[in-house]
Amino acid sequence: MMSQCSPTTSLRATVGTFAVSICTLLVAITMLCAVSVADEPETHRGDVTDVRVIRRVEQHSYAGKVWQPFIIQGDKKKDLVVAFGAELSGKSDMGDILVSLSNDDGDSWSEPVHVFDHRQRQGAIQFAYANPVLFRASRQAVIWCFAMRCPIVQRNSEESHLAGAFSADGGRSWTPVEMAMRYGGPLIIVAGIVETEIDGQKTFLLPAHRNTLQKDPLGSRDHFILSSTSLLEWKLEAFIPQPTSGKVFLHEGHIAPGDSAGELKIVMRTANYENDRLTTDPPRAYSSISRDGGRTWSEARAEPELHNAKSKAYFGRAANGTHIYVYNDGPAQRDKAPGFPNGGRMALRYKIKSPGGAWSEERTFYDAGIKNSYPTLIEVEPGEFRCVWDSGTPDRARTHIHFGKFTLKP
Repeated sequence: MMSQCSPTTSLRATVGTFAVSICTLLVAITMLCAVSVADEPETHRGDVTDVRVIRRVEQHSYAGKVWQPFIIQGDKKKDLVVAFGAELSGKSDMGDILVSLSNDDGDSWSEPVHVFDHRQRQGAIQFAYANPVLFRASRQAVIWCFAMRCPIVQRNSEESHLAGAFSADGGRSWTPVEMAMRYGGPLIIVAGIVETEIDGQKTFLLPAHRNTLQKDPLGSRDHFILSSTSLLEWKLEAFIPQPTSGKVFLHEGHIAPGDSAGELKIVMRTANYENDRLTTDPPRAYSSISRDGGRTWSEARAEPELHNAKSKAYFGRAANGTHIYVYNDGPAQRDKAPGFPNGGRMALRYKIKSPGGAWSEERTFYDAGIKNSYPTLIEVEPGEFRCVWDSGTPDRARTHIHFGKFTLKP
């Protein structure tokens, strides 16, 4: 005769199964947390404080890296908005653009939302995206996110065009908008938009460059400036003139107010013009000046005190007129050298310059023995900055997005 379990025995079995399930879930959560912090050093050197991780590549199943963050301040004092890219595995610098929010001055970050999603087709065409640039015009609540849009069949994002979206709710949702372009070629963007005035009209300037020489022997490697009065229609405003001593691959420039009233200055990443696998000799940033609101620019010249080995650096000016330059020291990303067994783009360094003064000695921004690159800063109060950059492990780049705070000191 078949025996039957008593109600008590059945209840014990159910409770036991539930307990095992809970234990399994806790183990899984513990393992996930262990993975998320495994490559994070306990300490770092440098003047950045309150370092937090915004996002990790493991949190995106399709991604090979997370890269190139951009930060702006939100509606309230402690609100921050950060955009970043999640690269599609098998592609180079192209994927999705996402935004994460903080309402506690960067101490914690929300689950990101998509601004541009490669899975959303436009008819029969599928795109991937790169290099977000956030912007909010003065006295406006709407936040804009500009990015590069490239057909997904391409191997990299060098042949991209400008894409845009806006948010009317502080970055929680995004509406894409088709740009009206009066510049017809490909472009690459990385730096923020600046407001200026040309012929008495408020104008927005967006620095960009192109690298058509990479695939076309009759192409070029030029830095240029796009302008708009509406943030919807963009035209080619100016090219940065090449040095008369010989062409340089000028790219990824940041525009900021210069030393003199009404002056704009752009500081650019550089590489060898003919062979972009090489740095300039010596590896230096180049700059150019505009004194008419960005309509025309001076011949590009080397900045003898500003190191640049083919990596985006941040250039900006604080409220008190001090300029700041945040950069990677050492060799180029894939070039090994003494002290750099895993190549360059390791520590982030910085220099500052008072109005009309000289650049300071090199200081450490962030150094944890891991890969770091592409810093972006925003001044939230005079002398107080919030910063983002992408980080990795000692031998792998761009596994997580970092946030930190920085106080400008003499």
